[in-house]
Amino acid sequence: MLKKDPLQIIAFQTYGTSKRLYLRGRALEDESINLEQRGAFKLLFNAWKRFETDEIRYAKIRVKIGNDRFYYTKTNHRGYFLFDEKVENLKPYANSEGWVQLEFAYDTVNKDRVIQLNNKFPGEMLIPSSSASFGVISDIDDTILHTGLVSILKWRVIFNTFLTSAGKRMPLDGAPGFYHLLHRGKSGKEANPIFYVSHSPWNLYRYLNYFLYKNNFPKGPIVLRNFPKPFSKKKKGYMPQKQKEIINLLETYPNLKFVLIGDSGEHDPYIYKQLANDYPSRILAIYLMNVDHKRKMNKVKLLYDNYKEIPVLLVGSTSEAISHARNNGLIK
Repeated sequence: MLKKDPLQIIAFQTYGTSKRLYLRGRALEDESINLEQRGAFKLLFNAWKRFETDEIRYAKIRVKIGNDRFYYTKTNHRGYFLFDEKVENLKPYANSEGWVQLEFAYDTVNKDRVIQLNNKFPGEMLIPSSSASFGVISDIDDTILHTGLVSILKWRVIFNTFLTSAGKRMPLDGAPGFYHLLHRGKSGKEANPIFYVSHSPWNLYRYLNYFLYKNNFPKGPIVLRNFPKPFSKKKKGYMPQKQKEIINLLETYPNLKFVLIGDSGEHDPYIYKQLANDYPSRILAIYLMNVDHKRKMNKVKLLYDNYKEIPVLLVGSTSEAISHARNNGLIK
């Protein structure tokens, strides 16, 4: 009889408030994916394991905060769980940056597999600090991470995702430094939250989280998406998942203003302009990283031509963005 893999719980870095506990994650068999793996065949095998997952369905999950707070949730048919409830004050559990430490565990599971994993999995939820003057909502692909989304037939996306380890992926020049300046704000002592919202699937969560850590980006909640159902048609009034997630952030923190950062290659320019129109007093600035695609760039320039409502910059270099942010009173 084949020995089964040990179990794991991947708790996604999330966000909430002092009275709202908002947790997301997934229960899976542990495939022991090496995020620093080298060699084309092994990288392809890792990519296959990342998408061909053995999820733990309908498992009861226990969440522990401190030594005295316990909450329970259950995974769905794909192993995902979502806990979103009002709770008693969580501020005493948050550190100076606003992070609340969590411990996840299987509440009931096969005894032999519990022994293999010790049944303790860390997680974190961010409650924006009282010292925050604004928040940052940033895309990942081609905004801080070179992906090649505008390459012919997306061939570079495929190469980068499946044949390059997370540890070898390169950020855009100067991006980590710019994000740290935004994180610290105009006074240099703020703790402005950074939210990374991407169109990538949740299967790439650990890959992207490791990339952010490896390249010294400020820690922040990562919000991805579920795979869409094949051949599903877009209904009337369809809204991209990224736009829904950003609206959820705006609604979660009604007293916090935001800076939006994306790229000019896909849907960000249109989503961000719509959000600025819908929430005119909430968006401080929009930054759109230039991509090497003349037709797309011309469309974006036309979209924002004579747009004066809020500061918008089509970013040619990080130094331009830093200068613009400083002139607009966002950073020191």
